[in-house]
Amino acid sequence: MERSMSVNVAEVFGQDVFNEAVMKERLPEVTYKQMVKLMNEGGEVTLELADIVAKAMKEWAIEKGATHYTHIFQPYIVSIGAEKHDSFADIPKGGKIENCFSGKDLMMGEPDASSFPSGGLRATCAARGYTAWDVGSPAYVKDGILCIPTAFCSYTGESLDTKTPLLKACDAVSKAGVRFVKMFGNTDAKRVSSYVGPEQEYFIVNREKYLERPDLIYAGRTLFGAPAPKGQEMEDQYFGPLKTKIADFMADVDEQLWKLGITVKTQHNEVAPGQHEIAPIFAPADAALDSNFLVMDVLKSTATKHGLACLLHEKPFAGVNGSGKHNNWSLGTDNGVNLFKPGKEPNKNLQFLCVLACLMEAVNKHALLLRAAASNTGNDHRLGANEAPPAIISIYMGDQLGEIVDAIVAGVPFDQLPCAEVGTLDLGVSTLPVLPKDPTDRNRTSPFAFTGNRFEFRMVASSVSIGDANTVMNSMMAESFNKACDALEGAEDFEKAAIDYIYKTMKENKNIVFNGNGYSDEWVEEAAKRGLPNVKSIVDAIPAYTDESSIEMFEKLGVMTKRELEARREIKLEEYAGLINIEARTMIDMAAKLYIPSVIAYVNSVASSMSTVKNAYAQADTTAQQTILVKASSLLADTQQALDNLKAATDAAESAKDFHEKVLPAMAALRTPVDELETIVDSEYWPVPTYGQMMFEV
Repeated sequence: MERSMSVNVAEVFGQDVFNEAVMKERLPEVTYKQMVKLMNEGGEVTLELADIVAKAMKEWAIEKGATHYTHIFQPYIVSIGAEKHDSFADIPKGGKIENCFSGKDLMMGEPDASSFPSGGLRATCAARGYTAWDVGSPAYVKDGILCIPTAFCSYTGESLDTKTPLLKACDAVSKAGVRFVKMFGNTDAKRVSSYVGPEQEYFIVNREKYLERPDLIYAGRTLFGAPAPKGQEMEDQYFGPLKTKIADFMADVDEQLWKLGITVKTQHNEVAPGQHEIAPIFAPADAALDSNFLVMDVLKSTATKHGLACLLHEKPFAGVNGSGKHNNWSLGTDNGVNLFKPGKEPNKNLQFLCVLACLMEAVNKHALLLRAAASNTGNDHRLGANEAPPAIISIYMGDQLGEIVDAIVAGVPFDQLPCAEVGTLDLGVSTLPVLPKDPTDRNRTSPFAFTGNRFEFRMVASSVSIGDANTVMNSMMAESFNKACDALEGAEDFEKAAIDYIYKTMKENKNIVFNGNGYSDEWVEEAAKRGLPNVKSIVDAIPAYTDESSIEMFEKLGVMTKRELEARREIKLEEYAGLINIEARTMIDMAAKLYIPSVIAYVNSVASSMSTVKNAYAQADTTAQQTILVKASSLLADTQQALDNLKAATDAAESAKDFHEKVLPAMAALRTPVDELETIVDSEYWPVPTYGQMMFEV
């Protein structure tokens, strides 16, 4: 396989970004130092500073071919982002025009906030909203537009996006984290940062075939479709050789993302046919949020350019792997300490064990909130099978840490805690190296798994913002750190107090740790005994946003108010009802206008064939035609009845609960006979591309 592009990463990386190197070159030294300090530590952004930066940014962008600028922001639940383009053109003077871009233009914008999901925070009669320049996320030029990452809030100050709460949660975990590590002697740390590396899964299909599927266009997933003769059962897709079209597409994506300063590192075929993955190097959580939105945007636009379509839905095809966004998450100090790194002797690492205890408490307390924050409507179809985690939240520790936690829960004295040596792996072949083993195996059935120096939250849906999940994780850790500090600060014998706190906290939250097979029926039963929630639909998880424990945590940390949380609950419920309504009406439209007419035409052709054969030879055996005719006619009748039932259920539905409990079953009932008809009807008559054509013909 040859790539159609040959790019030196070092030469192109960040060339379209107004990054620190560009600022150092183009800004006065004092302004440059002010910007670096703001980016690293925060602080007040003055109009005077913004004017200087805006002038340099405008000149740089124009040299890059930019004619317009925009504030990029991420309205809540909107998949890729929002932008309004303003040109640099100013009022003509003397028949001439100048390029204009002021500090005020850089610092703020004013979109119509009532036109975005707001959960009642904004209305047409109270529509004003603001975008505010996020100094910590660099501007960039893309497609001739200077793009300025911003936060989005209402006129009254409530957050309307996924970024603002995340920024506040990052500040909260930093403040609490610094307080926490100082207890353990790290008095030099000034900041604790959240780092994220989201692995983005997606499907690629032929664009012409995509445009022949109304369900993919309107719903993002196939609402009908019989399994292809071959799926993923041979396990030959994962890490398989890239097809030429896919390799060319990936090379184009890589180059664009590198130019935008995004550290894409890994790409490969995933398990399902037509499924792929792209993953970056870790970045601070807020930068990772912006980068992931850009990754999704570039994947979709580049696919179109290559005659392909990128599907980011969590379950575009039934019966094969769905797509997630594995959220690798860690916390680290500004003086180089990874709080999730066990060290060579984790059984003696008091700070690490206390961090682990805090994490267990946080996940156990906010499991349902994590389930809601990681999911959307599509994730309900993905969770629990085909290498996606189950809907039950639990933590996988692995052998080494699991053994230590079990010993602590059992009351083994601290100085006697076990710590199995990680060791090496000798394959017994002289030409192969001896490999250093990781401290833990990998459990792909766990939603929250320790992977050596970080935790991988595998539940996050492929099409959603990573903002919600990381807002919750950083907030819950800040809350847990603060609780530990309240208990331990000022202790006469700190080491003894810390050990006692670890033992108490781990014993109280031992039920959240599970190192076994998350897909097993035994785990479902065991989880129920442990009192762990098994919420299979996001409809039942969404109310966790306004649970008393959630409101108390977010308000105390200054991340979100009760009103903002109520708005998020409302938005998510409305989103669910709206998306299922679109899916149901798409099914109704497809069944009535595509499937039923096509099957009628096919049935008529079979009946005509029988008549022709009988007329030619009365004794001819037409059993095959008759069997097909009877079967297809019966399924056609079932389809019509199911279609009528779905129409009635959809028309009557008024709430997310109605759509979940009444419309979804009616959708499944309509799909069943149509999918069976696909296995009978001649391909010449079938009105849409099949699974086999979409997943394999790229």
